[in-house]
Amino acid sequence: MGIKNQLLADEKQSRIAAMRIADHACSSRETFDELFNCFISGDYRLAQRAAHSLTFAAQKEPELIKPYIGILVKRLGREDVHDAILRNSARILEDVIIPEEYHGELIDTAFKHVRNTQTAIAIRAFCLTILYNLTLIYPELKNELRYEIQERIDYEGPAFISRGRKILARI
Repeated sequence: MGIKNQLLADEKQSRIAAMRIADHACSSRETFDELFNCFISGDYRLAQRAAHSLTFAAQKEPELIKPYIGILVKRLGREDVHDAILRNSARILEDVIIPEEYHGELIDTAFKHVRNTQTAIAIRAFCLTILYNLTLIYPELKNELRYEIQERIDYEGPAFISRGRKILARI
């Protein structure tokens, strides 16, 4: 059974099913590509379900996601996709090495999400980590990141507060 059929087989996708699909996707470049194509498909439900499995697959085999980092950066900047796509794109991007050619766009996009109180808190928290990781390359970003966290921390949810405090302690 193909990955697309596996993703759509159940009425609800469980974590166990998502991990099983991710394991299968990591078995070869072709199956990983198939999962990624589901993630970028125009089918709302398929893309949403593929996002969860893609995160597990990228954590398991980070080398397989490398050719798609540019697409993930672009996805994170879109406003016309489901939060699951944004959340999982950010979750993947916080754990991988980002090629320099995407740094500027990613910095702009991540700060945009951090500043937008309408963006889901998990996306904003993952973007904080992305930005922190980029401060290791661009130390001049530390002051801006520190400012953004300090300005918002008293008005945010637990995920942002926890992540923000950890980052403030590091910078």
